[in-house]
Amino acid sequence: MKAKKLVSLALAGAMAFSLGACGSSSGSSSTASSAEGEVVSKSDTASTTAAASTDSGKAIQADLSGKKVGISMPTKSLERWNRDGSFLDQQFKNAGADTELTFSDNKIDQQVKDIENLIADNVDLLVVAAIDGESLSNVLADAKDMNIPVIAYDRLIMNTDAISYYVSFDNYKVGELQGQFVIDQLDLDNAGDKTYNIEFTAGDPADNNATFFFNGAMDTLKPYIDKGTLKVPSGQTSFSECGTAAWDTTKAMNRMQNILGSYYSDGTQLDVALCSNDSTALGVTQAIESDYAGDNKVIITGQDGDEANLANIIDGKQTMTVYKAVKNETYVTLALGAAILNGEKPDESLIASSGWDFDCTYDTSSYNNGTAVIPSYLLTPTVVTKDNIQKELVDTGYYKMENGYPKAVG
Repeated sequence: MKAKKLVSLALAGAMAFSLGACGSSSGSSSTASSAEGEVVSKSDTASTTAAASTDSGKAIQADLSGKKVGISMPTKSLERWNRDGSFLDQQFKNAGADTELTFSDNKIDQQVKDIENLIADNVDLLVVAAIDGESLSNVLADAKDMNIPVIAYDRLIMNTDAISYYVSFDNYKVGELQGQFVIDQLDLDNAGDKTYNIEFTAGDPADNNATFFFNGAMDTLKPYIDKGTLKVPSGQTSFSECGTAAWDTTKAMNRMQNILGSYYSDGTQLDVALCSNDSTALGVTQAIESDYAGDNKVIITGQDGDEANLANIIDGKQTMTVYKAVKNETYVTLALGAAILNGEKPDESLIASSGWDFDCTYDTSSYNNGTAVIPSYLLTPTVVTKDNIQKELVDTGYYKMENGYPKAVG
């Protein structure tokens, strides 16, 4: 079953918060270490009258006094995980919870140890963005034995029955938006006999989301590939051929340099480089700048709204990114976590009762982790180009402009 609810209430308009303005945590907080693989934030006390603060000064009522929440993030090396970790930590603190936030340096063994430590610290809730969705079954079995509910955050965790819920964006939709952007930019429906060349750069095979991104784009563009309107000179059209381990910028750059040297050095024109996210788009852009012999403007897609990529969009080097408002993702996670900790069994009614002004879907059919279909709260992403950066990112308060370029707020 899928249920979709878009609610526009006054409360929701106040939900965006500025991390820098949220220093009045519900409890005192100490920073243990900023090094990856260690606890970077640990709150020591919780307020007895807790509510998450917002930009408008209103409050999102969620009293988690006396509760302890463990937050496990993959790495600090990608900009977006710094944002997610900080936003989640602040939200739960402001709701009165004690929190522990860890980053695992993209090391699976380290994330297992981090979660083991969180379990040993008797957390009441775990929020986990997995490095490798296949590698946490054993440690999460321990969480289940301790009756600790687990929210899989942004990335689905596979092959475990310890997962209570999944919070993410509609990952297939991300790819669809990228594919549709290409269709619209090239007017493929009216191309006639004209043909265009495209190359694909996918994400990390260890990240369950990566296949959704890739399949969304490929399914959208496949009719045009089958028809011959879109051609892939490298012939690399499967996820296994296009994947980029750890979403690594350098790996994406090296692969694209090899493709350009092998298939485009004779003057063949590249029209589109479809990249599943911004870190890979950064590498592909660098490869095109250094190794592409053509002089046409290549359409380059991305995802996440990383500052370096937004600067490239402003400068005309990257064409678009699919932006996922991670603050909104943390609002959903807070509301869901609070409901779970209050003994409730959240369903689609959580969306209406929370009064969000952003689009969120409750999905009980799409995300099977190998043991069960995991109830999921899926947010809708947004296409961002040079033409709407101001409207979608700056006017909404997610970014501010500094010296002509967007900088993340918080």
